[in-house]
Amino acid sequence: MRHKKHLPAEKGSSDETVRMTQNGTTTIEERRSSQRFRISAPLTVIAGEQEIPAYTRDLSNRGVYFYLTLPDSTLIERDFEFLIEMPSEITLTSSCRIRCRGKLVRKEVTSRNLTGAGIAAEILDYSILRDSVDGA
Repeated sequence: MRHKKHLPAEKGSSDETVRMTQNGTTTIEERRSSQRFRISAPLTVIAGEQEIPAYTRDLSNRGVYFYLTLPDSTLIERDFEFLIEMPSEITLTSSCRIRCRGKLVRKEVTSRNLTGAGIAAEILDYSILRDSVDGA
């Protein structure tokens, strides 16, 4: 016999379902309201006067998960700005930059030698910059 418990989702977060099985194990399934694309694209975090290089793991119109160095991850606070360089293979036209304002959701240590970090962020708003990445 399986029992399902629906947890209340925070505004802007995914709806999670927790399943309790007879042997006591718990699995979590996520049902996202927007499609997530696995894409490795250059990303630049803007922290004050600093530009921090990073790259995406996946991206949707509501959120992003990206990697950067662990020391650089300490510069990311609750709200921050970043640029994503979208390649022409994704846009199906020319390459472009997207400027985003994001909200930190979580930070994770990601590499075996503890030097990398993963950042999950909600995209609060974004704008497509007219200049291309190719420098036109």
